[in-house]
Amino acid sequence: MSAYLLDIFAFVCFSTCWIGYTWFAKVRAKSTNCIARCLHQHRIYWMNELISREIRVGEVALLANLERNITFFASTTMLVLAGVLTLFAQVERLEAVIATIPYAANPVHMLIQIKLVLLTFIFVMAFFQFTWSMRQYGFLNVMVGAAPIDLQGKNKNLRSYAKQMAIVQDQAAHTYNYGLRSYYFSMAVLCWFFHPVLFIVASLFVVYTLYAREFNSRAVKAITTAMLILDEENKQGQISSGG
Repeated sequence: MSAYLLDIFAFVCFSTCWIGYTWFAKVRAKSTNCIARCLHQHRIYWMNELISREIRVGEVALLANLERNITFFASTTMLVLAGVLTLFAQVERLEAVIATIPYAANPVHMLIQIKLVLLTFIFVMAFFQFTWSMRQYGFLNVMVGAAPIDLQGKNKNLRSYAKQMAIVQDQAAHTYNYGLRSYYFSMAVLCWFFHPVLFIVASLFVVYTLYAREFNSRAVKAITTAMLILDEENKQGQISSGG
């Protein structure tokens, strides 16, 4: 019974880490410079620049490249799902493999199936996130195609339109990020097949890794500095226009 309690505690810890970090990152991004917050500002500047250009081939190519990355993960998720579902017919063989690993917890047939169900659920949700992100980028492409041209960049209505395009792109990027987090936490679930204690450690390590990369990495610092530079350039441009 104590072994089952440890598995339950490990699952609760995993769920808390995932849900808790998602909530924390969303709230923290409202007041702290991070990848999500700074890139949102970059997207606004990008869409404002797009409005002022007659030829938008470069923007279309960049958006196509972003969609290509998401398409790769969406198709890969289907392959991973097929592999996980195949394991349901090989539970006994999987138990035999786990039993040969030193220090691994004693495999239990029903518990192995529960772990496979959890992996299946994670990758199904990841597939939903990636496909929704792809659709939102499709919506953005339509908005880009419909965007009028403002060579002077002084039309307030078109600047508002550019901001709405940035919001759609931002939502698509957030959904893509949620799909990527599913992959990160699926790595922690794999450790559960070995031992619940390792599952707990892996869940905490995933949270630490995500936090370090999204809030405290060199990339974040560079993106933040670049955002401040663009803010300053934008202010100077407004002052010059006003003068």
